Amino acid sequence: MKDSNFLKEQNGRLMWHPMTSPQDSIQNPPKIITSSAGVTITDIDGHQVVDAVGGLWNVNLGYSCQPVKDAIAAQLDRLPYYSTFRGTSNDVAIELSHELSTFFAPDGLTRAFFTSGGSDSVETALRLARQYHKLRGDAGRTKFLSLKKGYHGTHIGAASVNGNANFRNAYEPLLPGCFHIPAPYTYRNPFDETDPARLAQLCAAALEDEIAFQGANTIAAMIMEPILGAGGVIPPHSSFAPMVQEICNRNGILLITDEVITAYGRTGAWSGARLWGIQPDMMCTAKAITNGFFPFGAVMLGDRMIEVFENNAAAKIAHGYTYSGHPVGAAAALACLAETRRLNVIDNAAARGTQLYDGCRKLMEKYDIIGDVRGGHGLMTAIEMVSDRATKAPIDAGTAATVQEIAYQNGAMIRVSGANLILSPPLVLSQADADAILSALDAGFAAT
Repeated sequence: MKDSNFLKEQNGRLMWHPMTSPQDSIQNPPKIITSSAGVTITDIDGHQVVDAVGGLWNVNLGYSCQPVKDAIAAQLDRLPYYSTFRGTSNDVAIELSHELSTFFAPDGLTRAFFTSGGSDSVETALRLARQYHKLRGDAGRTKFLSLKKGYHGTHIGAASVNGNANFRNAYEPLLPGCFHIPAPYTYRNPFDETDPARLAQLCAAALEDEIAFQGANTIAAMIMEPILGAGGVIPPHSSFAPMVQEICNRNGILLITDEVITAYGRTGAWSGARLWGIQPDMMCTAKAITNGFFPFGAVMLGDRMIEVFENNAAAKIAHGYTYSGHPVGAAAALACLAETRRLNVIDNAAARGTQLYDGCRKLMEKYDIIGDVRGGHGLMTAIEMVSDRATKAPIDAGTAATVQEIAYQNGAMIRVSGANLILSPPLVLSQADADAILSALDAGFAAT
């Protein structure tokens, strides 16, 4: 291993980092994380902090989850790789399919298609949606609808349904036929509506209007996050998702829930679909499926998809990844699912999520720089910073970076996304850990 001075000098010079510019990585070197334990991470200088980012929404069980590590090691010794393409399979992928079918049965999803991660899962769902309609003789249904502010990954199809221009502009033109409706974002919306229930109705009406404008017989699917994550932790009113499902069903449009973040307990429910009482046609999952210890994902499929694909000899899925159903990833997912159930993480996610949300609301009373606090559904909270509460003018990037850095020096890694500070810590967070995050945030805001 190279010494720390060498690593610091080279950090950002030879490796391009995602979601930033090469120049920024050189001018503002990223933190170099060298070890982790429990819910804490340690950098190259020995500074230890609570990881309030949870890796990247994915380390639900913390960094010391030994059963998952043991499963990976054992599988590497037994079968480190084999393909699941036509004609071959592996035992652990089959076993995982069974476990996931049981886990997601309450969501009406009993088949799995394995991927290498979240963007892969979204791309898979978009492709299968188009194929579904072709198999039914409805080849004109090729368009996709999604929410503004929604995030769905970085592949061309996934970026096309993203509802944030930051992830789109540099790569346009993207996939044609993708259209966006207003998100039920109470703090900022084009209707100037502050009542969440009324806003949900207005956004649902906008969806109906867009369907009518495009023509229902041209639309393949609607994709949405049950709670918008990277866009700023935007939870809709509880009536919104059921309204969307009813509209989609009435118009023959498939509903895809992007649960790369929300599946496996983060919302305080086992899935975002279950949180809102809906049953999507497809669900995209990844991240926490292996606790972040192995790149892996799964698209779960419901009855409408199953009926068409399994009863049609022409339904060849001409799509897949080299690592679909990777045996090491499947072993990690099996162990992770067992530990997730054993710990019943949804209870702690709900309790600690309420603690963080309430704590951030108290910080809002103390600091005018906080314009809005969103959360209240498990361990996903956002603080939106403003330079003026009356006008809701966003804070400048430098101030946001200052809050982040001071919070880090005071014991917590937090994530900045535009004007938002996003908290998505492991679901095994303790009460003391949550207090440490709030204390670090307090220090960060005090510095501004």
